[in-house]
Amino acid sequence: MLENIIDSTSLRAVLAFFSALIIGLASGTKFIAFAKKHQGKGQPIREDGPKSHLETKKGTPTMGGILILGSSLISILLWCSLTNAFVWSSLFIYITYALIGLADDYIKVSKNSSLAITGPHRLMMEFAASILAIALISYATSEETRFALDIPYFKNLVMNLSWFYIPFAMFVIVGTANSVNLSDGLDGLAGGLCVIAFFAFMLIAFSCGTNLASYVNATPIPGSGEIAVLCAAVIGGCISFLWFNAPPAKIFMGDTGSLALGGLLGTIAVLTKHEIILAIIGGIFVIEALSDIIQVFWYKRTKRRVFLMAPIHHHFEQLGWKETTVVLRFWIVGLLLALIGLLSLCKIGE
Repeated sequence: MLENIIDSTSLRAVLAFFSALIIGLASGTKFIAFAKKHQGKGQPIREDGPKSHLETKKGTPTMGGILILGSSLISILLWCSLTNAFVWSSLFIYITYALIGLADDYIKVSKNSSLAITGPHRLMMEFAASILAIALISYATSEETRFALDIPYFKNLVMNLSWFYIPFAMFVIVGTANSVNLSDGLDGLAGGLCVIAFFAFMLIAFSCGTNLASYVNATPIPGSGEIAVLCAAVIGGCISFLWFNAPPAKIFMGDTGSLALGGLLGTIAVLTKHEIILAIIGGIFVIEALSDIIQVFWYKRTKRRVFLMAPIHHHFEQLGWKETTVVLRFWIVGLLLALIGLLSLCKIGE
Protein backbone atom coordinates (compact mmCIF):
# COMPACT_ATOMS: atom_id res chain seq x y z
CA MET A 1 0.00 0.00 0.00
CA LEU A 2 1.15 3.51 -0.80
CA GLU A 3 0.72 4.72 2.78
CA ASN A 4 3.26 2.07 3.89
CA ILE A 5 5.81 3.41 1.42
CA ILE A 6 5.23 7.07 2.27
CA ASP A 7 4.12 7.07 5.88
CA SER A 8 4.61 10.78 6.52
CA THR A 9 1.22 12.50 6.69
CA SER A 10 2.74 15.91 6.08
CA LEU A 11 4.63 14.73 2.99
CA ARG A 12 1.56 13.07 1.53
CA ALA A 13 -0.44 16.24 2.22
CA VAL A 14 2.07 18.28 0.20
CA LEU A 15 1.96 15.74 -2.63
CA ALA A 16 -1.85 15.68 -2.54
CA PHE A 17 -1.98 19.47 -2.77
CA PHE A 18 0.32 19.72 -5.77
CA SER A 19 -1.27 16.74 -7.53
CA ALA A 20 -4.75 18.30 -7.34
CA LEU A 21 -3.42 21.73 -8.29
CA ILE A 22 -1.59 20.47 -11.37
CA ILE A 23 -4.48 18.26 -12.50
CA GLY A 24 -6.94 21.13 -12.10
CA LEU A 25 -4.78 23.67 -13.94
CA ALA A 26 -4.00 21.21 -16.74
CA SER A 27 -7.63 20.24 -17.36
CA GLY A 28 -9.34 23.56 -16.64
CA THR A 29 -9.20 25.12 -20.11
CA LYS A 30 -10.54 22.02 -21.87
CA PHE A 31 -13.27 21.57 -19.26
CA ILE A 32 -14.42 25.18 -19.68
CA ALA A 33 -14.52 24.77 -23.47
CA PHE A 34 -16.58 21.59 -23.03
CA ALA A 35 -18.95 23.31 -20.60
CA LYS A 36 -19.47 26.27 -22.95
CA LYS A 37 -20.23 23.95 -25.84
CA HIS A 38 -22.85 21.93 -23.97
CA GLN A 39 -24.46 24.51 -21.70
CA GLY A 40 -25.77 26.91 -24.32
CA LYS A 41 -26.63 30.14 -22.48
CA GLY A 42 -24.65 29.16 -19.39
CA GLN A 43 -25.86 29.59 -15.82
CA PRO A 44 -29.13 31.54 -15.55
CA ILE A 45 -28.61 34.76 -13.57
CA ARG A 46 -31.14 35.67 -10.86
CA GLU A 47 -33.36 38.48 -12.09
CA ASP A 48 -33.74 39.79 -8.53
CA GLY A 49 -29.98 39.96 -8.10
CA PRO A 50 -27.65 42.90 -8.79
CA LYS A 51 -28.36 44.41 -12.20
CA SER A 52 -24.66 44.47 -13.04
CA HIS A 53 -24.58 40.67 -12.86
CA LEU A 54 -27.17 40.38 -15.63
CA GLU A 55 -24.70 41.99 -18.02
CA THR A 56 -21.27 40.86 -16.85
CA LYS A 57 -22.01 37.26 -15.86
CA LYS A 58 -24.53 36.30 -18.54
CA GLY A 59 -23.45 33.30 -20.60
CA THR A 60 -20.78 32.08 -18.16
CA PRO A 61 -20.85 28.28 -17.85
CA THR A 62 -21.43 26.64 -14.49
CA MET A 63 -20.73 23.25 -12.84
CA GLY A 64 -17.13 24.29 -12.19
CA GLY A 65 -17.37 22.21 -9.05
CA ILE A 66 -16.70 19.20 -11.28
CA LEU A 67 -13.20 20.61 -11.85
CA ILE A 68 -12.60 20.85 -8.08
CA LEU A 69 -14.15 17.46 -7.40
CA GLY A 70 -12.31 15.67 -10.21
CA SER A 71 -8.85 17.01 -9.45
CA SER A 72 -9.16 16.55 -5.69
CA LEU A 73 -10.67 13.05 -5.94
CA ILE A 74 -7.82 11.78 -8.11
CA SER A 75 -5.35 13.23 -5.64
CA ILE A 76 -7.20 11.77 -2.64
CA LEU A 77 -7.24 8.30 -4.20
CA LEU A 78 -3.51 8.61 -4.91
CA TRP A 79 -2.32 9.81 -1.52
CA CYS A 80 -4.90 9.01 1.17
CA SER A 81 -5.15 5.76 3.07
CA LEU A 82 -8.18 4.02 1.59
CA THR A 83 -8.56 1.85 4.67
CA ASN A 84 -9.49 4.86 6.80
CA ALA A 85 -13.20 5.08 7.67
CA PHE A 86 -13.00 8.85 8.14
CA VAL A 87 -11.75 9.23 4.56
CA TRP A 88 -14.67 7.18 3.21
CA SER A 89 -17.32 9.00 5.27
CA SER A 90 -15.91 12.31 4.00
CA LEU A 91 -15.82 11.09 0.40
CA PHE A 92 -19.39 9.83 0.70
CA ILE A 93 -20.67 13.29 1.61
CA TYR A 94 -18.34 15.00 -0.88
CA ILE A 95 -19.58 12.93 -3.82
CA THR A 96 -23.25 12.67 -2.77
CA TYR A 97 -23.63 16.40 -2.20
CA ALA A 98 -21.83 17.06 -5.48
CA LEU A 99 -24.36 14.85 -7.28
CA ILE A 100 -27.26 16.72 -5.62
CA GLY A 101 -25.73 20.01 -6.72
CA LEU A 102 -25.02 18.65 -10.19
CA ALA A 103 -28.67 17.67 -10.64
CA ASP A 104 -29.68 21.16 -9.49
CA ASP A 105 -27.26 22.85 -11.90
CA TYR A 106 -28.30 20.61 -14.79
CA ILE A 107 -31.98 21.45 -14.35
CA LYS A 108 -31.18 25.17 -14.18
CA VAL A 109 -29.12 25.06 -17.36
CA SER A 110 -31.46 22.78 -19.32
CA LYS A 111 -34.55 24.81 -18.38
CA ASN A 112 -32.70 28.16 -18.46
CA SER A 113 -34.14 28.99 -15.04
CA SER A 114 -32.58 29.98 -11.72
CA LEU A 115 -35.05 27.64 -9.98
CA ALA A 116 -34.46 23.88 -9.90
CA ILE A 117 -34.89 21.25 -7.16
CA THR A 118 -37.22 22.56 -4.46
CA GLY A 119 -35.70 23.44 -1.09
CA PRO A 120 -37.53 20.74 0.91
CA HIS A 121 -36.59 17.99 -1.55
CA ARG A 122 -32.95 19.02 -1.56
CA LEU A 123 -32.83 19.23 2.24
CA MET A 124 -34.39 15.79 2.51
CA MET A 125 -31.64 14.29 0.34
CA GLU A 126 -28.93 16.16 2.23
CA PHE A 127 -30.17 15.02 5.65
CA ALA A 128 -30.53 11.42 4.44
CA ALA A 129 -26.91 11.40 3.25
CA SER A 130 -25.65 13.07 6.42
CA ILE A 131 -27.12 10.45 8.76
CA LEU A 132 -25.33 7.67 6.85
CA ALA A 133 -22.03 9.53 7.08
CA ILE A 134 -22.53 10.19 10.80
CA ALA A 135 -23.21 6.49 11.36
CA LEU A 136 -19.87 5.61 9.74
CA ILE A 137 -18.04 8.34 11.67
CA SER A 138 -19.58 7.14 14.96
CA TYR A 139 -18.53 3.57 14.20
CA ALA A 140 -14.95 4.71 13.61
CA THR A 141 -14.82 6.93 16.73
CA SER A 142 -14.01 5.57 20.18
CA GLU A 143 -16.94 5.17 22.55
CA GLU A 144 -15.53 7.80 24.94
CA THR A 145 -15.65 10.57 22.33
CA ARG A 146 -18.39 9.29 20.01
CA PHE A 147 -21.07 11.74 21.13
CA ALA A 148 -18.78 14.35 22.66
CA LEU A 149 -18.90 18.05 21.92
CA ASP A 150 -15.66 19.92 22.58
CA ILE A 151 -16.01 23.36 24.12
CA PRO A 152 -13.18 25.39 22.58
CA TYR A 153 -10.64 27.53 24.44
CA PHE A 154 -11.26 25.63 27.70
CA LYS A 155 -8.93 22.76 28.58
CA ASN A 156 -10.62 19.35 28.65
CA LEU A 157 -14.13 20.87 28.71
CA VAL A 158 -16.36 18.39 26.89
CA MET A 159 -20.14 17.89 26.79
CA ASN A 160 -21.63 14.47 26.17
CA LEU A 161 -24.73 15.03 24.06
CA SER A 162 -25.62 11.33 23.97
CA TRP A 163 -28.06 10.56 21.15
CA PHE A 164 -28.83 14.27 20.72
CA TYR A 165 -25.44 14.47 19.06
CA ILE A 166 -26.77 12.79 15.90
CA PRO A 167 -29.33 15.48 14.92
CA PHE A 168 -26.81 18.13 15.98
CA ALA A 169 -24.16 16.67 13.65
CA MET A 170 -26.70 16.40 10.84
CA PHE A 171 -27.52 20.08 11.26
CA VAL A 172 -23.81 20.96 11.16
CA ILE A 173 -23.24 19.12 7.86
CA VAL A 174 -26.41 20.28 6.10
CA GLY A 175 -26.18 23.81 7.50
CA THR A 176 -22.57 24.22 6.37
CA ALA A 177 -23.37 22.91 2.89
CA ASN A 178 -26.14 25.44 2.37
CA SER A 179 -24.18 28.29 3.97
CA VAL A 180 -21.31 27.78 1.52
CA ASN A 181 -23.87 27.54 -1.26
CA LEU A 182 -25.29 30.96 -0.33
CA SER A 183 -21.78 32.43 -0.32
CA ASP A 184 -21.21 31.43 -3.93
CA GLY A 185 -22.46 34.65 -5.50
CA LEU A 186 -19.34 36.60 -6.45
CA ASP A 187 -16.32 35.57 -8.52
CA GLY A 188 -13.79 33.91 -6.22
CA LEU A 189 -15.70 34.48 -2.98
CA ALA A 190 -16.73 30.95 -1.98
CA GLY A 191 -13.62 29.37 -3.48
CA GLY A 192 -11.23 31.62 -1.57
CA LEU A 193 -13.11 31.24 1.71
CA CYS A 194 -13.05 27.45 1.27
CA VAL A 195 -9.27 27.49 0.78
CA ILE A 196 -8.93 29.34 4.10
CA ALA A 197 -11.38 27.08 5.95
CA PHE A 198 -9.92 23.82 4.63
CA PHE A 199 -6.39 24.98 5.42
CA ALA A 200 -7.44 25.64 9.02
CA PHE A 201 -9.12 22.24 9.30
CA MET A 202 -6.12 20.57 7.70
CA LEU A 203 -4.07 21.85 10.65
CA ILE A 204 -6.80 20.79 13.09
CA ALA A 205 -7.06 17.28 11.65
CA PHE A 206 -3.27 16.93 11.64
CA SER A 207 -3.14 18.07 15.28
CA CYS A 208 -5.93 15.80 16.51
CA GLY A 209 -4.96 12.69 14.59
CA THR A 210 -1.18 12.52 14.90
CA ASN A 211 1.41 12.60 17.68
CA LEU A 212 0.73 16.32 18.04
CA ALA A 213 -2.56 15.51 19.79
CA SER A 214 -0.88 15.47 23.20
CA TYR A 215 0.53 18.95 22.64
CA VAL A 216 -2.69 20.74 21.65
CA ASN A 217 -5.90 21.64 23.39
CA ALA A 218 -8.16 19.20 21.55
CA THR A 219 -9.58 15.72 21.94
CA PRO A 220 -7.30 13.15 20.26
CA ILE A 221 -9.15 11.45 17.40
CA PRO A 222 -7.10 8.45 16.19
CA GLY A 223 -7.22 8.18 12.41
CA SER A 224 -8.33 11.77 11.79
CA GLY A 225 -4.81 12.78 10.78
CA GLU A 226 -5.49 11.23 7.38
CA ILE A 227 -8.07 13.96 6.79
CA ALA A 228 -5.19 16.46 6.61
CA VAL A 229 -4.15 14.80 3.35
CA LEU A 230 -7.72 14.98 2.07
CA CYS A 231 -7.96 18.68 2.99
CA ALA A 232 -4.69 19.39 1.16
CA ALA A 233 -6.08 17.79 -2.00
CA VAL A 234 -9.26 19.86 -1.77
CA ILE A 235 -7.23 23.05 -1.27
CA GLY A 236 -5.25 22.26 -4.41
CA GLY A 237 -8.47 21.67 -6.34
CA CYS A 238 -9.98 24.93 -5.09
CA ILE A 239 -6.90 26.99 -5.97
CA SER A 240 -6.81 25.53 -9.49
CA PHE A 241 -10.49 26.46 -9.82
CA LEU A 242 -9.81 30.02 -8.58
CA TRP A 243 -7.32 30.41 -11.43
CA PHE A 244 -10.26 30.25 -13.83
CA ASN A 245 -12.85 31.77 -11.48
CA ALA A 246 -10.89 35.00 -10.89
CA PRO A 247 -12.79 38.10 -12.08
CA PRO A 248 -14.08 38.05 -14.70
CA ALA A 249 -14.91 34.39 -14.12
CA LYS A 250 -14.59 31.98 -17.02
CA ILE A 251 -16.69 29.45 -15.12
CA PHE A 252 -18.86 29.36 -12.00
CA MET A 253 -18.60 26.83 -9.19
CA GLY A 254 -22.33 26.14 -9.20
CA ASP A 255 -24.20 24.06 -6.65
CA THR A 256 -22.06 21.12 -7.77
CA GLY A 257 -19.08 22.64 -6.01
CA SER A 258 -20.57 24.73 -3.23
CA LEU A 259 -22.78 21.98 -1.77
CA ALA A 260 -19.97 19.41 -2.01
CA LEU A 261 -17.37 21.66 -0.37
CA GLY A 262 -19.76 22.83 2.34
CA GLY A 263 -20.93 19.33 3.14
CA LEU A 264 -17.35 18.08 3.28
CA LEU A 265 -16.29 20.94 5.55
CA GLY A 266 -19.15 20.19 7.94
CA THR A 267 -18.27 16.49 7.95
CA ILE A 268 -14.64 17.21 8.81
CA ALA A 269 -15.74 19.46 11.67
CA VAL A 270 -17.92 16.62 13.00
CA LEU A 271 -15.28 13.91 12.83
CA THR A 272 -12.60 16.13 14.45
CA LYS A 273 -15.06 17.30 17.15
CA HIS A 274 -14.59 20.95 16.13
CA GLU A 275 -18.19 21.81 15.33
CA ILE A 276 -18.20 25.00 17.41
CA ILE A 277 -14.87 26.11 15.96
CA LEU A 278 -16.38 25.65 12.50
CA ALA A 279 -18.82 28.46 13.30
CA ILE A 280 -15.80 30.70 13.97
CA ILE A 281 -13.53 29.62 11.12
CA GLY A 282 -16.50 29.62 8.75
CA GLY A 283 -17.91 32.81 10.27
CA ILE A 284 -18.44 34.43 6.87
CA PHE A 285 -20.52 31.43 5.79
CA VAL A 286 -22.59 31.78 8.98
CA ILE A 287 -23.14 35.50 8.38
CA GLU A 288 -24.13 34.88 4.76
CA ALA A 289 -26.74 32.32 5.82
CA LEU A 290 -28.09 34.44 8.69
CA SER A 291 -28.42 37.50 6.46
CA ASP A 292 -30.55 35.51 4.03
CA ILE A 293 -32.71 34.00 6.80
CA ILE A 294 -33.21 37.39 8.48
CA GLN A 295 -34.08 39.06 5.19
CA VAL A 296 -36.70 36.48 4.25
CA PHE A 297 -38.17 36.30 7.78
CA TRP A 298 -38.46 40.06 8.20
CA TYR A 299 -39.77 40.74 4.69
CA LYS A 300 -42.54 38.15 4.99
CA ARG A 301 -43.78 39.82 8.18
CA THR A 302 -43.24 43.51 7.49
CA LYS A 303 -42.73 43.78 3.70
CA ARG A 304 -39.56 45.69 4.57
CA ARG A 305 -35.93 44.70 4.08
CA VAL A 306 -33.17 44.64 6.68
CA PHE A 307 -30.44 44.55 4.02
CA LEU A 308 -30.40 46.26 0.65
CA MET A 309 -30.05 42.77 -0.83
CA ALA A 310 -29.31 39.33 0.59
CA PRO A 311 -27.09 37.38 1.02
CA ILE A 312 -24.97 40.07 2.62
CA HIS A 313 -22.27 40.19 -0.06
CA HIS A 314 -24.90 41.71 -2.37
CA HIS A 315 -25.73 44.27 0.33
CA PHE A 316 -22.20 45.64 0.10
CA GLU A 317 -22.41 45.67 -3.70
CA GLN A 318 -25.54 47.80 -3.41
CA LEU A 319 -23.62 50.17 -1.11
CA GLY A 320 -21.26 50.80 -4.02
CA TRP A 321 -18.40 48.39 -3.24
CA LYS A 322 -16.82 46.81 -6.30
CA GLU A 323 -17.14 43.04 -6.56
CA THR A 324 -13.39 42.54 -6.13
CA THR A 325 -13.42 44.78 -3.05
CA VAL A 326 -16.16 42.71 -1.41
CA VAL A 327 -14.35 39.47 -2.19
CA LEU A 328 -10.95 40.63 -0.95
CA ARG A 329 -12.35 42.09 2.29
CA PHE A 330 -14.42 38.98 2.98
CA TRP A 331 -11.26 36.89 2.44
CA ILE A 332 -9.38 39.07 4.96
CA VAL A 333 -12.14 38.66 7.55
CA GLY A 334 -12.26 34.92 6.82
CA LEU A 335 -8.50 34.66 7.37
CA LEU A 336 -8.71 36.53 10.69
CA LEU A 337 -11.55 34.27 11.85
CA ALA A 338 -9.52 31.19 10.89
CA LEU A 339 -6.61 32.44 13.00
CA ILE A 340 -8.95 33.01 15.96
CA GLY A 341 -10.33 29.50 15.52
CA LEU A 342 -6.86 27.95 15.42
CA LEU A 343 -5.96 29.68 18.68
CA SER A 344 -8.28 27.18 20.37
CA LEU A 345 -5.55 24.56 19.84
CA CYS A 346 -3.14 26.44 22.08
CA LYS A 347 -2.63 25.15 25.64
CA ILE A 348 -2.71 28.38 27.59
CA GLY A 349 -0.84 28.45 30.86
CA GLU A 350 1.29 25.36 30.23
